[in-house]
Amino acid sequence: MSSSATAASAWTCPFCPLACDHAGVRVGAGAEPLQLTGVECARARDALSRFTSAAAMPMAEIDGQAVTLEAAFDAAVQRLAASRQPLFAGLGTDVAGLRALYPLACATGAICDAAPGDALMHGLRALQDRGQFTTTLAEVRTRTDLIVFVGGLPLPTAPLIRERMGIGDAQVPKRHVVLLGPRPGDDAVLQTWAGNGVSVEVLPLCGDLFDTVSLLDALVAGRPAMAGASVPEGLRALSQRLRAARYAVISGSVAKLPEQGALIVETLYRTINELNRSTRAAALWVGGGNGVATANQVFAWLSGVPLRSRAGPRGLEHEPLRYGSLRLIAQGAVDALLWVASFDAEAAPPENGLPMIVLGHPALAERCRRAGSIFIAVSTPGIGSAGHVFRTDGTVLMPLRAARPDALSTVAAVAQRLLAALPARSAA
Repeated sequence: MSSSATAASAWTCPFCPLACDHAGVRVGAGAEPLQLTGVECARARDALSRFTSAAAMPMAEIDGQAVTLEAAFDAAVQRLAASRQPLFAGLGTDVAGLRALYPLACATGAICDAAPGDALMHGLRALQDRGQFTTTLAEVRTRTDLIVFVGGLPLPTAPLIRERMGIGDAQVPKRHVVLLGPRPGDDAVLQTWAGNGVSVEVLPLCGDLFDTVSLLDALVAGRPAMAGASVPEGLRALSQRLRAARYAVISGSVAKLPEQGALIVETLYRTINELNRSTRAAALWVGGGNGVATANQVFAWLSGVPLRSRAGPRGLEHEPLRYGSLRLIAQGAVDALLWVASFDAEAAPPENGLPMIVLGHPALAERCRRAGSIFIAVSTPGIGSAGHVFRTDGTVLMPLRAARPDALSTVAAVAQRLLAALPARSAA
């Protein structure tokens, strides 16, 4: 491409859970970074700046030293074959990459966990225990008249959440946005959303976040408040707004929930279920970027169980707590790590002393250089190769078009090659 070339408007951004498809990419020359066009998004702009306009060339390292791809593949195969309990983590890739990683995990008996797996489990465990009632970005944009953000605005995770929810659009003439439990700076941002039929409101927490949503749930259901709990007027008014709304949506960033966030999500689902007796309500959690939501979808449809699972001698095993990657590494429960991070140049593997294989963004090589590491640079879907990812609402599969094709191997190609080269005894 010339120095003024720009990717077509069909480009879909792979760098946040929203998978926005209304921007473009300017491709310059040489080492000039890729630039976002048509929209302003800090997350997409920063991510694009990690890619040069010149296509990346294949590279691999062993113990921090440059080697041929063939040498890196051979070493990776030997490492996987020798491992008694490998861990496949990160899992930052697209549908094709994950479909290729799954049989490799089955062949090696690997435990699989995304990054950040704890955030994914907040929603997943609530779904397993109680079920869920969720919606899509399109429904929020065209129907919702009340949006309640819980625990702060999800802007660090999804900078264009206001636009994608249609807040201020004419499709819903009047919309009320409530922020329950703001973080520093959220109040000022929310005030800029007011106008064009949008009214806004900020409510402080009553105790911690769990106390607050529990009290709100009791108010919506008409149950007595907890013994000794005072009921702020703002929270009481919010419960009435929820019951009167035509279509209310509760949203937030699962990555910002506390350690036992599944209890908060479960409580909010109970509130939503109560509301659906007389009106319409749903949740829309913002999370699952960098391939996390895609990984869970793909592994669930291929195996019947979600992430934090393994296919081992006892069949399929799912352990949402015990199979957390950080826990496994800290306890010495695994003896090798395969880390996948094709989207995010900052998604370095956690500190560990394990024999390690990294399939990553080329910029990750420097942070993975140590004894015992194998690094293979892979193509980023949506930048150097085409692909597909699931959006945050979980039902929409977004196609990724290569903004600037490169010669790097895809995660799918690497995983397929590793599986084909594994000794037969490993797959037995």
